[in-house]
Amino acid sequence: MKGFVISGAGSGVGKTSITTGILSTLSKRYKVQAFKAGPDFIDPMYHTAATGRPARNLDSFMMSDDRLRNLVGYASQDADLCVVEGVRGLYEGFQGDGEIGSTAYVAKLLGLPVVLVLDAGSLTRSAAAILNGFKAFDPEVKIAGVILNKVSGPQHSDKLDVAMSTYCRDIQVVGKIRKDKDNVLGQRYLGLHTLHSFEKGEIEPLERLVDPIDMDVLLGIAETASGDLPTESPYVKRDSGITAVVPMDDAYSFYYRENIECLEASGIRVRTFRPTDGEPLPDADMAYLGGGYPELYTERISANRDFLDGLRNMSLENKPILGECGGLMTMCSTIRDKSGEEYPMAGIFDARADMVDKRHGPTYMLTEAMANNPLFKGPVRGHEYHYSEVFPRDGSQFCFDVRRGLGIKDRMDGLTVRNSVGTYMHQHALSADDWAAGFVEAVH
Repeated sequence: MKGFVISGAGSGVGKTSITTGILSTLSKRYKVQAFKAGPDFIDPMYHTAATGRPARNLDSFMMSDDRLRNLVGYASQDADLCVVEGVRGLYEGFQGDGEIGSTAYVAKLLGLPVVLVLDAGSLTRSAAAILNGFKAFDPEVKIAGVILNKVSGPQHSDKLDVAMSTYCRDIQVVGKIRKDKDNVLGQRYLGLHTLHSFEKGEIEPLERLVDPIDMDVLLGIAETASGDLPTESPYVKRDSGITAVVPMDDAYSFYYRENIECLEASGIRVRTFRPTDGEPLPDADMAYLGGGYPELYTERISANRDFLDGLRNMSLENKPILGECGGLMTMCSTIRDKSGEEYPMAGIFDARADMVDKRHGPTYMLTEAMANNPLFKGPVRGHEYHYSEVFPRDGSQFCFDVRRGLGIKDRMDGLTVRNSVGTYMHQHALSADDWAAGFVEAVH
């Protein structure tokens, strides 16, 4: 598979804006499969909009090497090339002295060359020093090109040309991008805007942003990728005959594409709906509530009693329900916003969810499913990131023992009652051997 990795010298260097512009531009000529390294829901939404193909997440902490390679081969088999956007700096990983979880590890595992995005603002020779340092740090990482961002003007550009040609002759300068505060993606307190709240017009300026990039040079770098990848389905297949409801709208949008595919591979028909827009809860055998921004739509969600009362009735009927982060909050009795206003929710758990100013995470989680966990068994990996705290009543039951991470309370996570689980942990289906098995068993 031809392709390349776009990484950054650090966070905030503009790699998401640049990656999105490149994806949108190349997708006019080729079938491009996009990937995002690390735990991220929002960047893949932009990648999906830019390419017209579902973007994927690659996480070497949550996935084994074989599953990660399999996912790339499976998702890319009908594409002309794949493009991976990195996470943070090229070498940042799960630990300070290890490469698991890093963009560099993913690049080496897939045999893909790296194009480094470097914030060159106020730099000339120092840009060459940084680039050479990145190249020397791990010779197994093939840094084939560099995109110099935030170039201030012609004089700065000329000095960078001299520095690169003098000190970095074996690394191609793919492009130099002028400083332009208008051609960047907007920010929210949880990250970038979600897929449901931006227009295509937000991506089009990013195509102009990457005009200085030589796409033919990029495609030449993509040709240097090495290694064949397996293309078979990475999911366990069965014919369960189950129906699952999954809310997908402005409030509930944080889902890994692989989780939905994993359910479908188990013969689970996934029915999506928009409760924030007042749509009723469809009939189903189970429910999967992802995260997102329910706190921004509490009044509208609280007013949709068909949705909330329907969820509570599903739980009372012992139908399996998994709520992750925002889904957990929805399963509580109330959500209290920052002004102190409380809004009734589903009441599956006797607990209150409060919005707070302090951010929890992002961090990886290592947990162990307890014996009372109705949906999962053994070690469970995931990640958490939230601006809320959940306060359950005394005596509430938890079903995850947190070995690494925060969880809900006292290093415990996963409020549970009957076959319902509400957790701050976002799981990735390919972190488990058979992620959908617990749902199928709980129904049958």
